[in-house]
Amino acid sequence: MNTALNFHANPVEPAPALATADFFDVASQLPEHERQKLADMRAFLTQNIRPHAAEYWTRDEFPHHLLRALGDHGFGEIELEPGSRLFKGLVYAELARADLSLSTLVGIHNELIVGGLMEAGSPEQQARWIPLLRTFRAVGSFALTEPEHGSDIAKGLCTTATREGDEWVINGFKRWIGGATFADFLLVFARDTADHEVKGFLVETNRPGVSAHKIQHKTALRIIPNADITLDQVRIPLANALPGAANFSATNVLLRNSRAWVGWEAAGAQMATFDVVHHYATTREQFGHPLAEFQLVQQPIAKILGNATASLAMMAQLARLQEEGRLQMEHAALVKASTTTLARESAQLGRGLLGGNGILADREMGKIFADVEAIYTYEGTYEVNSLIVGRAVTGASAFV
Repeated sequence: MNTALNFHANPVEPAPALATADFFDVASQLPEHERQKLADMRAFLTQNIRPHAAEYWTRDEFPHHLLRALGDHGFGEIELEPGSRLFKGLVYAELARADLSLSTLVGIHNELIVGGLMEAGSPEQQARWIPLLRTFRAVGSFALTEPEHGSDIAKGLCTTATREGDEWVINGFKRWIGGATFADFLLVFARDTADHEVKGFLVETNRPGVSAHKIQHKTALRIIPNADITLDQVRIPLANALPGAANFSATNVLLRNSRAWVGWEAAGAQMATFDVVHHYATTREQFGHPLAEFQLVQQPIAKILGNATASLAMMAQLARLQEEGRLQMEHAALVKASTTTLARESAQLGRGLLGGNGILADREMGKIFADVEAIYTYEGTYEVNSLIVGRAVTGASAFV
């Protein structure tokens, strides 16, 4: 059975001019050339990614050919090409609007892998990998989280790195590592047994002692494979250490940027939710009338749009802070916690509005509903991000 989406299969009369998820037209703040580029990228995603996402999501399968296509259209070099922070953020939102699994992989690729190498890598590491990463001819995975350490990873990280002559020997376990089953290398964070600092290392996945096993039975982000990683006496040359990641503070910069990116993902998920419910309400009839004519349908649609609009406005301001070099961890934590909470509420409303069809992946809403649960949790739980904000505004730390 062909499970590809039929979201645009039954077009209706042209929607009112205000029937857009970007209700306040945040994209109008972009210069003309960025608006056109964003429109081109949105068109590619709408035509080539979104209509097929549910098929792969349902099969729990990664579409490798789509990754190469994303690379051909510039999605592998978002953080390398010139452009405003608002433009880059809206690109991330459009990716999430098309599919949250692929947007997760593309976001990690740009913010944590490309960003990690550009921030902390050596010139030699950059020269070897960046040209391949730009078009997804190579894929890296960010290996920080461990089986027993997520929120407390800064203090609890157990993976070790021991220098032996002209090599580092890495031992430990990592969990929830996105894309690791087909990655060319891992950015592994391990504790130096000499000075106990958490440092970064580039570990090629074909080295002896590296193994990755796909985590089964996920109910969210099913397109992107997450893996359990075992690092058993893995030997790498000294040159594979990231010179700019000699302690955890370097990792914190990457985590700050990635939390900001998740805010854009949450905004994009809400845009997708609005798309789905608007189309459904204006095309489906019950009791002899389009659903859109009922008050109990219009109210949740307005709420979903309000959540999306608030999230986009918050993210646009965050982009300005990034442009000015004023982005702090507490800013990123607040947008991550707030926008994913709004996305969760909107997905719940959308799922209910579609009734029984709301649990179907090929109607999109069931897939969005499940995937939003994942982004609500990753890159720091709501509770942890809230405590980061609380510490910033009160001056008192509630962390143990």
